[in-house]
Amino acid sequence: MTLSALVVARNEEARLPSCLATLGFADEIVVVLDRTTDGSAAIARAAGARVLEGAWELEGARRNAGIEACTGDWILEVDADEHVEPALAEEIRQVIATSRHGWHTVRLDNYIGTRLVRHGWAGSFGTSAKPVLFRRGAKRWRDQRVHPGLERQGSEGPRLARGALAHYVDRDISDMLRRLDRYSSAKAADLLASGKIGSLPANLRRGVTRGWKSYVSRRGYREGAWGVLLALCTAAFPLLSYLKARLEPERHRPLQTLPGAATSAGMPDADPPP
Repeated sequence: MTLSALVVARNEEARLPSCLATLGFADEIVVVLDRTTDGSAAIARAAGARVLEGAWELEGARRNAGIEACTGDWILEVDADEHVEPALAEEIRQVIATSRHGWHTVRLDNYIGTRLVRHGWAGSFGTSAKPVLFRRGAKRWRDQRVHPGLERQGSEGPRLARGALAHYVDRDISDMLRRLDRYSSAKAADLLASGKIGSLPANLRRGVTRGWKSYVSRRGYREGAWGVLLALCTAAFPLLSYLKARLEPERHRPLQTLPGAATSAGMPDADPPP
């Protein structure tokens, strides 16, 4: 069984080299660059990756283009701020050699700066595990701007137990708050595109529920003050998204969807994915 490692990035020249350095166990590396203006393409090619460059308004369309560009029997989908630990790499090769399932979930070790925050990830602001290892054709993203939903084929296999994806999600608290701002703006665009932004009472309830889930159900309290901060951001996300859509629709209303045109620089001779 062959393995494709897929990395989707935008202007990540600072973090891309260390990410790619952990993917040498894969049979091929495909890097999708969305509206990238820095040196990421040269870095990826120097690491032996095949590069797909283009412009996609929707995160789901961008990731699907990368999946379609992969040729392996299995695909490992990672982000530029994630590193595959050696123990996980070894287990991935063992799993794809014998698994009869469609996909497997992998644990994430999430870092804020140098602080490992294991607990409290919930809702749309973070997760402690995700289905990033899957057979080609078993996973497709829906057309949304932030945290798109998934359509999957086949059965779910056991979660990989050795190692993790080390996810350097935020550099510091300010970076965390900037991410909250970006995510809520993208979600506001999704809400406006759907024509269903909800109501203030419903989103207040949603915020309280998600904050409780983060701090209590997902044991964010075990992280001390970091857990409080994470719960606050998790709770604020749905309310901020709603308020941006409700109070500033002219700023967040989505433009006409980009066609997702891509150039096949570094790709085999074939028509690029749509």
